Parts: sequence; structure tokens; C-alpha cells
Amino acid sequence: MSLMIPPAAAEPLFYLGTFPITNAMINAWIAVVFFVCVAFVARRRVGLVPKGIHNVIEAAIDFMLTETQKVTGDMKRAKQFLPIVGTIFLFVLFSNWLGLLPGTGSIGIWAQHEGAIELIPLLRPAASDLNLTLAMALFAVVASHLIGIMAVGPVAHVSKFVNIRGIFRSLKKGPMAIVVALIEFAVGLLEIVSEIAKVLSLSLRLFGNIFAGEVLLTVMLGILAYALPIPFMFLELLVGIIQATVFAMLTLAYLTVATQSHDEHEEDHEPRHAPAPSIT
Repeated sequence: MSLMIPPAAAEPLFYLGTFPITNAMINAWIAVVFFVCVAFVARRRVGLVPKGIHNVIEAAIDFMLTETQKVTGDMKRAKQFLPIVGTIFLFVLFSNWLGLLPGTGSIGIWAQHEGAIELIPLLRPAASDLNLTLAMALFAVVASHLIGIMAVGPVAHVSKFVNIRGIFRSLKKGPMAIVVALIEFAVGLLEIVSEIAKVLSLSLRLFGNIFAGEVLLTVMLGILAYALPIPFMFLELLVGIIQATVFAMLTLAYLTVATQSHDEHEEDHEPRHAPAPSIT
């Protein structure tokens, strides 16, 4: 029997019909149940003066709201995006740290795998499953487009990628303007590819870092189980914070850009020129 290096795909523990329940899914459910319990506690005995756990919750919300406003530039959008971005940040952070608890990756059942008896852990870090990170990234990108459509309208939102309005406006400006508009239209098609790239980059970045950390800790535990893994566990705590912050901030950036009108987007990219000195 040998300690098994975590495979890229999460291992199924049992099946509900034909639906596999994996060890990474169990960790994700634990995180969900934890936050449901926190929300239930937070709603009880709410007063004008927060006490106990309510102080911690209020401080965390105020901090996240302040950081969100720094990106959005206004409080209205910050309050609108905080439930999405804050939930993503806390879930990714907690699920990452949950994977460092004793027993995760080491307590499991011994089963035959490819002709050898190997340990299948009962718990596995949720973000080390590409299915989860891909679903979260897809949700973030799709949500940004849906909210963008509701904020600026479907025509204005689509024009950010495929400048349809520019083509119609160029018909009144002459042949050269039409050529420029067609070039902008072709360049805009590349933006559609970039949206697909957003999903891949978000999901692969989070999955790659968490999965690599899990493999590293497994190797260190295999070499010396007592003291050697401790520095790497502290490193993984830091990686958990960084990856949760990166995922949440990129999602916030997508939401912020999507809710800007096309004119505002162009103004943000226009060079700022100093006013010409007056001659007296």
C-alpha cells in the first residue's frame, strides 16, 4: 500500500443513482453549511448596537464594502456587487483553508486503483476540483454580462464587443469612416474570444494553485510527516488568501466594466491633455 498523489480529477466516494458524490464536493458542502449557519446566527438578535459575533460580521462587511467601492467608484454599484463578490471571496477562502485541516487528504478508505491498493481521501480541497472552479468562473462571466445588459441595455452592452452602432453611424460619414467601422467590428469579434478566455483563466488559475499545493503537501508528508510540512502549510494559508482575493477582484472588475456605458468606457481610455496656457 502506498500514499496516493492526488489525481487531477476528484475521486467519487459514492453515487446517487448515476450522479457521483466526490470528496471535493463534500468539502464544498461543508463550506456552504458553515456559511448558512453563520447567516442564521447573524440574523438572530440583531440590534442597533452590535455585540459578539455581530461585531465581527459587521466589521468584515464594512471592510469588503470599502474595498469594493474602491473598484466600482461609487457606493451604489458597490452595494449591488458586494453580495456576489463577497460570497465568492468568503467561499473560496474558507474552502481553501478547510483543505488544510488535519484529516483532509489523509483520512480515507483504502481501495484498489489501477492494480494497486491506494488511499482515497474522504475530504479534498474543493478548489482542487476543476469542475468547481470552472462552474464558478462561468457564473462570474455570465453574471457580468446579465448585469451589464440590465444596467446599460442589450444594444449598448453588445456594442462594447461588436460595435454595431458604429457601423450605422459611419454610413453618414463617408467611405473612410465605414472602413474604420468595419475594422472595429472585426476587432470586436476578438473580444468574444477574450470572454471565453476569462472563464478558462479564472478556473485554471484557482485550480492550478490549489491542486499544486495539495500535491506539494502530500509529497512533504510522504518525506517526513512531523515537521517538514509545517512551513508549506503556512505558505498555503497565504496562497488561499491571495487566490480568493484575485478571483473575487477579477469578478468585481468584470462586473464594473460590464455596467459602464460604451461612452463612459471610451472616456476612460481617452488621453488626458493638459490645458493650453493662455496668452495674455
